[in-house]
Amino acid sequence: MARGLVLVLTLLTGFTGLVYEVAWQKYLATLLGSHSEATASVLGIFLGGLSVGYALFGRVSRRLAERSRRLGSAPDPFAVYGAVEASIGVWALLFPVSFGAVQAISLWIPLTAPGVSFALDVGLCVLLIGPPSVMMGATIPLLTQALSRDVVGSTRLHALIYASNTAGAFGGALAAGFFLVPTLGLAGCMVAMGLVNVGVGGTFLALSRRGRWTAPASAVEAETSNSSLTPRTRIALAGTALLAGFAMMALQTTLNRVGALSLGASHFTFSIIVATFVFCISIGSFAVSAFSRIHWSAIVVSQWALVLILIAAYPHVGDAPYFAHLIRSLFANHDGSFYPYQFSIFVGLFAVCLIPLALSGAMLPLLFHHLRNEAGDLGGVAGRLYSWNTVGSLLGALLGGYALLYWFDLHQIYRIAVVALGAGAAILTLVIRPRLAGAGALLFVFVILTVSTQRAWDTRNLIAGSFRMRDVTVTTPLGADVFFAHLALRHSYEDFQLFYDDDPTMSVSVIRSGSADRPSRSIMVNGKSDGNIPNDNQTTGLLALLPALFSAKAERAFVIGYGTGMSVGELVALDSIREVVVAEISMGVMEAAPLFEEMNHRALSSPKTKVIRSDAYRALLRSEGDYDIIVSEPSNPWVTGVENVFALEFLEAAKRRLRPGGVYAQWFHNYETNREAIELVLNTYRRVFKRASIWYGKSNDLILLGFDERAPVPDIDKLVGSLSRPDFQRQLSAISIDGIPALLAHEVVPLGVVHEAFLTSEVHTLGHPRLSHAAARGFFTGNAAVFPPMLGGAAVRIGTENSLLRTYAAHYDSRLPDSLRETHAREVCRLHERRCATVLAHWTHDAPESPALRDTIAWAQQDEDLREEFEGDKLALLAELFDADNFQNAPDTYASARGITKLFTDYYEHSAPFDIDVLSDAWWRCTGDDRCESVGSRYRKMGAFRSASAKRTSP
Repeated sequence: MARGLVLVLTLLTGFTGLVYEVAWQKYLATLLGSHSEATASVLGIFLGGLSVGYALFGRVSRRLAERSRRLGSAPDPFAVYGAVEASIGVWALLFPVSFGAVQAISLWIPLTAPGVSFALDVGLCVLLIGPPSVMMGATIPLLTQALSRDVVGSTRLHALIYASNTAGAFGGALAAGFFLVPTLGLAGCMVAMGLVNVGVGGTFLALSRRGRWTAPASAVEAETSNSSLTPRTRIALAGTALLAGFAMMALQTTLNRVGALSLGASHFTFSIIVATFVFCISIGSFAVSAFSRIHWSAIVVSQWALVLILIAAYPHVGDAPYFAHLIRSLFANHDGSFYPYQFSIFVGLFAVCLIPLALSGAMLPLLFHHLRNEAGDLGGVAGRLYSWNTVGSLLGALLGGYALLYWFDLHQIYRIAVVALGAGAAILTLVIRPRLAGAGALLFVFVILTVSTQRAWDTRNLIAGSFRMRDVTVTTPLGADVFFAHLALRHSYEDFQLFYDDDPTMSVSVIRSGSADRPSRSIMVNGKSDGNIPNDNQTTGLLALLPALFSAKAERAFVIGYGTGMSVGELVALDSIREVVVAEISMGVMEAAPLFEEMNHRALSSPKTKVIRSDAYRALLRSEGDYDIIVSEPSNPWVTGVENVFALEFLEAAKRRLRPGGVYAQWFHNYETNREAIELVLNTYRRVFKRASIWYGKSNDLILLGFDERAPVPDIDKLVGSLSRPDFQRQLSAISIDGIPALLAHEVVPLGVVHEAFLTSEVHTLGHPRLSHAAARGFFTGNAAVFPPMLGGAAVRIGTENSLLRTYAAHYDSRLPDSLRETHAREVCRLHERRCATVLAHWTHDAPESPALRDTIAWAQQDEDLREEFEGDKLALLAELFDADNFQNAPDTYASARGITKLFTDYYEHSAPFDIDVLSDAWWRCTGDDRCESVGSRYRKMGAFRSASAKRTSP
């Protein structure tokens, strides 16, 4: 009974340990940044501490055994372990407070050279997570020593402890990524897991009181025998454990990156791959525990089998994007399929990885089995063994997951890991059966020759972005070769890939497509386009030009993310700009930057441009001086790390860096997302920027503008004055925006409206990261989200008053001349179908006989995307919404009120506002249905109750 309870408790500690690792990574990203050096540092601190803990508590275990031998009794390892687990729990409970103090110290330390500053912050991180990481190393050695009754049965018990702990880590990986972090937040996770550890510690302390512990006699005898292990043999076996740790961590990093290219770089992908690894490893360890007798050849054969399986699997890893697409095509594009799809991905990975990873998981228990016959210090043996293995994992994280990617690509890291495993298997063969050393050497030579002659993965297939292909295609059932060949036909150039690099942070490529007459270049990051020239020029251009037009001074700018360099180029091309500081996290992006120089005003070579390779949050917090303009280019919050630039703390840091009259611009979108994600973004944004407006870039691209509150409200006169400058006229014309009416067509939510809208009450913060969870579900469906209706509170009144187009029209007695109105309408129609219908309906209401209106409608009807908006009498119906008198005799049913409400919410345009009394009166007329009151209460108070029917039914 006690043994079963201990294994359950061990599972819980594995669970909490993985949750801590995930939470710490997110916590410390706000201190160090989320770039590759920061990730490697956090993982290095965690694994380094764990390695020290294994070695340290291995010695503690040995001292306990020695004391038991000399004195006949010793402190119970359960009591020691209980105290350690309780200490981890207390540390976790205090962690949120400790982190706040350390973060304050970090910001208080005077700025020095970037490298020195980063090193100081790494030192602070060691103080934060180093001690609990060391304490986590107590599990294997202390429990192995505590539970073992003799040497013969120690292998089985050790394997069960390792397997239970790893199985718990499997649950922690999934729970942290899918539930705990988005539900509880980081502080909530730390408190919840801390309480679990305190409970586990208290239970072990209670178990220690059940009786006096003594070391197994057979173990003591074996220790005194000090049999045949020579120092050279010990070093060789330690080296084997180290090589295995290095190889498996390098492979895990490689598969994480391949998973990002195949499934998309969301935190769900990371969680599933890590969970698959640890679960399969735990199965391997459980398998070892099932055998009462283990042959000497088991460890040698299992490791050579692992190497050969990995060699055989190598060619198929490069086809992973196809297999991911195959699974994705089985699921419908709606939210209810999201979790079944994720489960299917896990099942598929589990089926593929089970045998090789189970063989890997068997390695340490089998090695322990060999060593435990040579030394009775069971806890010490386990501690040293796992310490060396964790040192190898540390090297795998720092080298295979970071340093080696300066020179090698992912396929080469995979092959290096296989060679490392082959070297370990050869060493095991030599140590365990010296007579077979020649055979082991030959096998190792075979591994080197095979690995060195294997073809590289086709990077064109890896960067295909097939995770955005959600439906079955004609080539989906025909296999990877046909599928990828068909994808290649989409490009007009055979050599469409101009650049590829697996840098320490991400996989970056540049592709060209289009035609010889209209060439197009895209920068692809982890298989997803992060910008295209010329297709994204209007969005990336306005992202820079809009804040420059509205800022009090446009002299100094800060740009988050380089991408194609278009936003940077638009800024450096302005006469008033003196400096543009760019924070770019990826070395690959900057190495690819020269390929866009001829298309982006030579942004990179401009003397005004200064590039800092850094995480944007860290760069902002430690930036020297303030800025007139801050531009945030990363736009897809489902991508791991990108969600940080939408967080409350990040926006507050950006706002603090604005000069008086400065403007912050952020790229977002309403494609491949959902309403929940959009509302999270908008609600968080309005919490920071009390003055905010929303503009369209191209099509479904959104540009959020936040204005500094220490200067007058930007108005149409400021805009007209800025547009009189030749440089602004030149830059806007280059992105197909000619004149003020065309520019004002891009304003979708005027200043102040978003603060009055009915949105979610939740906020996305670094401490409670909700957005990536919601955005990943929205990306899965691939749908365009309906923009939240901005009709709540005083939104209608404020939108009408602050619409820049309406303010501009006041210069023409509140009605633009037909020529300007046509320019505005055509630009709106290029951007959005429903807005197009509203603007043309408003024109129809004002001037139904206008020749320019007829020409514009005829032009719009030629567009297939717009044609649906002109079917039947929709335009005439929308035109009636501009006058409440048209609805005096409308039905008083719930269905009628709902229909009018849907038209309002779907088609409302602040520059061409419907008569709000139409909506208000519809709900005042609504009778005979309980829903009339419950649904209509928010709409009734919006209007002035002008209609006679409304007055009759009003109280």
